[in-house]
Amino acid sequence: MSGTLLLKQSEIKNLITMKEVVSAVETAFKAFAQRDVQMPPKDYLFFHEGDLRIMPCYVRSTEEAGVKCVNVHPKNPQNHNIPTVMAIIELINPETGFPMAVMDGTWVTDMRTGAAAGVATKYLARPDSETLGIIGAGKQACAQLMALNEVMNIKKARVYCRTCSTRTNFAKTASELYGFDVEAVDSVEDAVRDADVVVTTTPSRKPVIKAEWISPGTHINAMGADAPTKQELETRLLLNSKIVIDSWDQASHSGEINVPVSQKVLKQKDIHAKIGEVIIGKKSGREDNEITIFDSTGLAVQDVVTAGMIYKRAKEQNIGTDFNFME
Repeated sequence: MSGTLLLKQSEIKNLITMKEVVSAVETAFKAFAQRDVQMPPKDYLFFHEGDLRIMPCYVRSTEEAGVKCVNVHPKNPQNHNIPTVMAIIELINPETGFPMAVMDGTWVTDMRTGAAAGVATKYLARPDSETLGIIGAGKQACAQLMALNEVMNIKKARVYCRTCSTRTNFAKTASELYGFDVEAVDSVEDAVRDADVVVTTTPSRKPVIKAEWISPGTHINAMGADAPTKQELETRLLLNSKIVIDSWDQASHSGEINVPVSQKVLKQKDIHAKIGEVIIGKKSGREDNEITIFDSTGLAVQDVVTAGMIYKRAKEQNIGTDFNFME
């Protein structure tokens, strides 16, 4: 038996494209909706400055299994010069439990999170959507733009974050990369008003988007809330919209809906569907000129399916380091 394949970030970055990750994540959501997945909700360890999440998953039909260990420490960049989010993914052989691969999960997390918004936008946004509002201008905002560019014909994007130089640099780089106009604006309202699609990628614990700023027919990808007490959208906006989630267990605990759920102003019956149910046709997607919201918490199945694709490509191309942990 060969050893465990070790894969670092520089080795996996060129193995798959965002278009392929969007497809993999759509497959993952579909498998979850079809009850083909064994996946307990992510578990948390809370530290003084951040947290650690453990995310296991087994996809029965494809015999893919693994676990992601991922941290979120918001003060890392300025205090330690390392990323806010870092992750490791271990892929397991379900038959024997042997560790087939251990790979960087930081890049995978960025990509599959962006891809989740891409899938939701494909099913929930108006087909003629062409203007995009982005709140936040960090690594995840870059991944969001990359994924949304795969599923919509973007003509113009507006970006806002609190640091002027950061949003200006984001706009300049993105305009050059994608060939459409990306404008840095001076407020959240300027970014989201009259946008066809809005994406939020902040760690905010108080709402940054007000209901009156959002037009009928808008689709919102709420990506930032990923722990208890985080919230980016005004509760009134949630109550006036069609809400689609990835998982009730996770979203009610730590997603965009967690605060109004804990306050008992939003209940499970108020949630329209899981995104996988929309994909398989069990529940409707967009109807008429309603406001749709996708509450993304990130599912282990997204990581395992994406990592499985990377592992296969790496084996085919003889990339990575074979390592025997048992020696």
